[in-house]
Amino acid sequence: MIGRMLIANRGEIAVRVARACRELGIEVVAVYSTSDRNSAVVDLADEAVHIGPPAPRRSYLHVANIVEAALRTGADAVHPGYGFLSEDPDFAEICAAEGLTFVGPPPAVMQQMGNKATARRLMADAGLPLLPGVVEPVGSVDEAREVAARIGYPLIIKAAAGGGGRGMTVVREAQDLADAFTTTRATARAVFRDPAVYVERHLARARHVEVQVLCDTHGNGVSLGERDCSLQRRHQKLLEEGPAGHLSVEQRAELGRLAVHGALSVGYTGAGTMEFLVDESGSAYFMEMNARIQVEHPVTELLTGVDLVREQILVCAGRRLQLTQADVVPRGAAIECRINAEDPARGFAPAPGRLDVLQVPNGPWTRFDTGYRQGDTVPPDYDSLLGKLVVWAPDREQAIRRMDRALAELRVEGPGVHTTVALHRALLRDPDVTADRHDIQFLDRQLPEVLARAASLADAPEPGLPAAARGSLSLVQTPAADAQPDSTPPEGPTPCPTRPSLSATS
Repeated sequence: MIGRMLIANRGEIAVRVARACRELGIEVVAVYSTSDRNSAVVDLADEAVHIGPPAPRRSYLHVANIVEAALRTGADAVHPGYGFLSEDPDFAEICAAEGLTFVGPPPAVMQQMGNKATARRLMADAGLPLLPGVVEPVGSVDEAREVAARIGYPLIIKAAAGGGGRGMTVVREAQDLADAFTTTRATARAVFRDPAVYVERHLARARHVEVQVLCDTHGNGVSLGERDCSLQRRHQKLLEEGPAGHLSVEQRAELGRLAVHGALSVGYTGAGTMEFLVDESGSAYFMEMNARIQVEHPVTELLTGVDLVREQILVCAGRRLQLTQADVVPRGAAIECRINAEDPARGFAPAPGRLDVLQVPNGPWTRFDTGYRQGDTVPPDYDSLLGKLVVWAPDREQAIRRMDRALAELRVEGPGVHTTVALHRALLRDPDVTADRHDIQFLDRQLPEVLARAASLADAPEPGLPAAARGSLSLVQTPAADAQPDSTPPEGPTPCPTRPSLSATS
């Protein structure tokens, strides 16, 4: 069993991992940059090590400093969280060479799945459906033209080593292909240090659905359901929810089966996410795999009652999965809103600063995951994520109402600080969103209208959504007569012995 864990990250995910370690009886070592010296995870840790100045490449991306911190403090494992070094196979390999357990898949598997072109080829070999395109990198404009002639427009050019929504260009007309190809390769080289790109057909009205998988080192794997992540801006997720209500029970089960089969086919271990694009007919196509814990993992935790970070740590310690697929019964609906320190009215420009007021919401099945406290300063050096507001309810309508109530309670104030709170409230009032009719390009199309609604809400906050036309809300959704046995809520109030406790933070 792991006795001491170094958390190679910061912010809310570092706090989340520290809490899981504390509950498992594992000692915690935090690392911090100069700007994070007074952070929440430092206070939670048994020991904390300063690893460099604020710039990520000199602190949270500085492999030598992090490994030395682990060895000097007697850590026997490293949890990378998400972002930073979480999908760096070289870092995982160095950890292994130094006798440190890396909480993640084997380095070779991470290398394979981290390259989107290689991952597509492997998943095609495993029988997962792909969009028309190529599974190998495209090396020239002429080759890209040949692919385009075969698959047609619109198409999308993607960086093979891409991530975080960057390194992707949609091409709608043949005359734009050459410039788009050159620009995307240049971006891939600058951002990911790898110019390789591939080309596939672009789905104009697609939904983004991802399946959470958990695999152990003994060849066992389970799907923990899916999340819909279609509300995005420029390929960056803003709001995630589960389950994907636009899919049938059979479609969801098949996606789960495909995801587990694909992960096990490459020897994946730990928590990971298989991502799919789903077209208007409900056909799904493999897109990529995230070989780490996801930002939106709390959605799955609230739906299933499974502590994903705990299971991730136990799997990496060598324990067999205690769950079978039959044990996984998602219930109700959950939504996560990413609360970013950004100003949507100024093109989502980062808006860091001192948090003079940070008043987080509470109430039934409401959690706010954050690494900040009132009085802290949000530094300008890192991702703008301030926290994640997550709610659960018996059905989607109640979840939307609970989220709106929680957003109304959330107060974040300070000089120069702006957030996406009003934007989320505006999204939850859009008829296409409430009717679950949106797609991955919804926000790019509707952004002016959503921003106008958000500005109105910011100027004159509404206490909540209007009363439902169908009358008062029930505690538990009444199951349909033909509902599937594995998705029917129990009679009476939903029992929650394994659901996370009601708290402002988690």
